[in-house]
Amino acid sequence: MLTQRAAEVTDIDGSLARLVDDMVATMHEARGMGLAAPQVGVQKRLFVYQLEDREPVAIVNPTIAESRGEWEYDEGCLSIPGLYFPIVRPKEIHLTGWDLDGNEISIEADEIEARCFQHELDHLEGRLLLKLLDKDQRKEAMRELRRRSEAVGS
Repeated sequence: MLTQRAAEVTDIDGSLARLVDDMVATMHEARGMGLAAPQVGVQKRLFVYQLEDREPVAIVNPTIAESRGEWEYDEGCLSIPGLYFPIVRPKEIHLTGWDLDGNEISIEADEIEARCFQHELDHLEGRLLLKLLDKDQRKEAMRELRRRSEAVGS
């Protein structure tokens, strides 16, 4: 499921609001900054995020209208907890989408916020963080994930 493109949200209704509440709770429990619907088994183009000292926000059917610059940062993912990799992404983006009231959202974001949006959009496109790694990094990450899996199984 995490490698498939999520479907557009066609109805913003009470069930979507309940999903968002559940996703925010899951994100908080995992101490994450963002969480995409596919990460909780729902193939919808929706993510939630929360930056320090702000309320959580849900963005429906997000798209990146434009991007600028480059910024390398050690990035992790709730789907592969505890692993971080230096990833180069655009430093600034312009994100559009919709809120839960059906209002259009337009956000100019940079650095951490821009990275969070790009990371969550990758999930909506079915692109995992591991796909952004070079061959050696991906090999090492897979080795570590296998080691963890074997440790849990024993």
